[in-house]
Amino acid sequence: MEVNRKKRYYLKMKEVGLNWRITRIGNLKKERVKLKYVVSNTYDQMSLKAAKYVADAIKAKPGIVLGLPTGGTPIGMYKELVRMHKEEGLDFSQVKTFNLDEYLGLAGDHNQSYRYFMKSNLFSQVNIQERNINFLSGIASDPIAECKRYEEAIVAAGGIDLMILGIGVNGHIGFNEPAKELKANSHLIDLAQSTIDANARFFDNKEEVPTRAITMGVGSILRCKEIILLASGKSKEDAIDGTTNGVVTTDLPASLLQLHSDVTLFLDDEAAAKVDR
Repeated sequence: MEVNRKKRYYLKMKEVGLNWRITRIGNLKKERVKLKYVVSNTYDQMSLKAAKYVADAIKAKPGIVLGLPTGGTPIGMYKELVRMHKEEGLDFSQVKTFNLDEYLGLAGDHNQSYRYFMKSNLFSQVNIQERNINFLSGIASDPIAECKRYEEAIVAAGGIDLMILGIGVNGHIGFNEPAKELKANSHLIDLAQSTIDANARFFDNKEEVPTRAITMGVGSILRCKEIILLASGKSKEDAIDGTTNGVVTTDLPASLLQLHSDVTLFLDDEAAAKVDR
């Protein structure tokens, strides 16, 4: 990375310990971005390729620890993983999972909670063991303690082998929204208005859309051994451009993925429109 010694040292020091934060110190430019790309013509093709990638990882390590996203983008991937389980015997019995985030104030049985989403779209349709499923609780009496518990659970599981991400139109990953500072570990977050607006389609009316969430931090994500990111549609092309253009900034949280050594982006043609491959 082409940064001066002071900036490089600052980043290193801020990454030590359980409470470090990533602070904007100016845009950091890299001469060469080492991200990998799998670009498909359509969303359906992208979903199939991502599902195969995840399935191959499960077959290679049956006890793999996965980080899982919610939202509209991964639904096609989850659908194909369910098909592979039912028709090809893909075995989830030893797989462990940690979901990225949860709405604050929603119980797991609420039909718009992310626990409910995962149960509906994946967990209830494969042979994963309930004891191996991990979530942040949106109704924990002490959310700060809940965040600490979650980070400790990830460490106890040996860390996350493969993190699967989506991306927001503003470049958020998990619920890490653009900001001057980004917290490293799991934490409470006030959702950006663009995120609230994007999520409104899942609720009966806008007043029901949560405005706060509990999420893994950027550090939680960057500590994962491998990361894949899924994005589709024209609405994501600017976010993907900012993720891949060699500039690292907290104004676009996904751009920090360029600091990781093993990231693959699964994109359709529209999302990849501005990517220099």
